Amino acid sequence: MEDVKRRWQTRGAGELKTNRDNMLFFFACGTIITQFRPCDSIIEHVFLLMISFVSCQVAPYERPALSKGYLLPEDPSRLPKFHTCVGANDELLTTKWYKEQGIELVLGTRVISADVRRKTLLTATGETISYKTLIIATGARALKLEEFGISGSDAANICYLRNLEDADKLVNAMSSCSGGNAVVIGGGYIGMECAAALVTNKIKVTMVFPEKHCMGRLFTEKIAEYYESYYTLKGVTFTKGTVLTSFEKDSTGKVTSVILKDGNHLPADMVVVGIGIRANTSLFEGQLLMEKGGIKVNGQMQTSDSSVYAVGDVAAFPIKLFDGDIRRLEHVDSARRTARHAVAAILEPSKSRDVDYLPFFYSRVFTLSWQFYGDNVGEVIHYGDFTSNSPRFGAYWVSKGQITGAFLEGGDRDDYEALSVVVWRKTKVSDMSELERQGLAFAIQESKKDVPDSGVTLGEKPTFVWYATAGVVAAVSISAFGYWYGRKRRRW
Repeated sequence: MEDVKRRWQTRGAGELKTNRDNMLFFFACGTIITQFRPCDSIIEHVFLLMISFVSCQVAPYERPALSKGYLLPEDPSRLPKFHTCVGANDELLTTKWYKEQGIELVLGTRVISADVRRKTLLTATGETISYKTLIIATGARALKLEEFGISGSDAANICYLRNLEDADKLVNAMSSCSGGNAVVIGGGYIGMECAAALVTNKIKVTMVFPEKHCMGRLFTEKIAEYYESYYTLKGVTFTKGTVLTSFEKDSTGKVTSVILKDGNHLPADMVVVGIGIRANTSLFEGQLLMEKGGIKVNGQMQTSDSSVYAVGDVAAFPIKLFDGDIRRLEHVDSARRTARHAVAAILEPSKSRDVDYLPFFYSRVFTLSWQFYGDNVGEVIHYGDFTSNSPRFGAYWVSKGQITGAFLEGGDRDDYEALSVVVWRKTKVSDMSELERQGLAFAIQESKKDVPDSGVTLGEKPTFVWYATAGVVAAVSISAFGYWYGRKRRRW
């Protein structure tokens, strides 16, 4: 640790530099997925500095837990159980772990500006942080009702879900609302997973969203119909094709009723809002190229400035599978893998190819569990049993005679792996009726055929096997921006 101390040099009032190649991870509080194995050759040449989000006082954690295990009424998941893990032994990355690896994990003070040309960040305390390589992993923030012209979302019983603080507020609201009424605004990931959690906590739920069916960006009408029917049997009421316009509140400022555009008033003891997210790009707008609402990067996750990389929700990157189309993917799997690729490209560029990512999404609610791979474009073929209480059904998307996307509910590891393979290979389909007849069996059969290894990431396999045990992955999907602590250098 003494060696780590010597890596720092303080030059000038409030300016912090290192005498090594300093790699700086600029991330948001919460889910930064870090995979790092001690590797002397890397540590010897790179000083790792991780700057965290406003007022965040805990080490990075796995954010998906917040909408799942964290909300359970019995034996809920709590830190340190879901701190970020790394390696085959699932070692928890606590603050102690970062310190042992020589990684400066900083929690507490806001970064107020970035100067890409000068390669510096300025903190709220007036300190300037210099870097040689910057990785932006600032994630995204939850959209607020005020951005849609609706005031009053600061009420004590209105909840969002994007970080640990939000999750704690939601848990407290649920604990005082048992047997009461909750209104969920939004029919996407957060809306569906929170609705399931509310029901599990014995709360009556009404979901409100403007689309024709839930999960409108991903589900087909037939797939959505199954989940809506399942939720209805659990006691959830769906109010579709309308939006929230205002609230009624009591004398204490708590919401008592949700007023909809169609004139209906819904009684509410609590409200959960899940209406989307927006990438945290403001510190870099006008300095880096933007696209699809995020920071545009190339196949190495490198921005328009060669010393700056972006990963996770904030990065808009080319998808080879989609002929290089630029996408900004809002999911933990994309965050993990783009971060891994960026670090690989920085540390060993001669071995790094352009990122070759297979888009992947999943969810688990009640006893249901589904996964999706690829893109939901083209003609849809459904298959399987949509009527069982233990469902096993799916869909393929086919465009120009090739499979472009695949969805499956109720599969096992081998099933999902088979689907990922046929999507990645753009498996040809000559007979749509036969594809419908075979269903999942088509993917299982086709996935067993030998084809040249592409090096693409499938399932949990690393993009580069050579890099699996030596590297750093930083990935974030949480709101706001990075921070530096507000004291003089006394950390070490």
